[in-house]
Amino acid sequence: MKKHIEQKRLSYTPRQMFDLVSAVDRYSEFAPWCVASRINSWEGDDVFYADLVVGYKLFRERFTSKVMLMPPEGGNPGRITIDYLKGPLKQLQNTWVFTADDEGGCIIDFSVEFEFNNSMLQGIAQVFFQEIVRRMVDAFEDRAKQLYD
Repeated sequence: MKKHIEQKRLSYTPRQMFDLVSAVDRYSEFAPWCVASRINSWEGDDVFYADLVVGYKLFRERFTSKVMLMPPEGGNPGRITIDYLKGPLKQLQNTWVFTADDEGGCIIDFSVEFEFNNSMLQGIAQVFFQEIVRRMVDAFEDRAKQLYD
């Protein structure tokens, strides 16, 4: 299984970044390779199920995930955990953590672990994995600039 952690300091508050990342139904508007996104159902106020369709040229796959939300409150960091349920992968887990910094912004910690069922796709993904993760995190930063600047 491949794992990557990306950390970035941003000038946006933990709540702003938490709200942006938790809006999964908006990902198709800005996230690289995301051609469709929707929230299917909610389980209370802090858990939902979502589908993402990821595409590149002729390749298109749908992923279904369970998303668990822990908003930043009372000085505690916010956390979003995404557990993979169905799709072309053997395993996938993402975690976002949003910690306040001393300058009014936040530090984002994004980790992702994945493994494809198909060994050929796993090999291809490993070659480009770090670049894919960096582009994804950059897309969220760019979206924050659009929304909050």
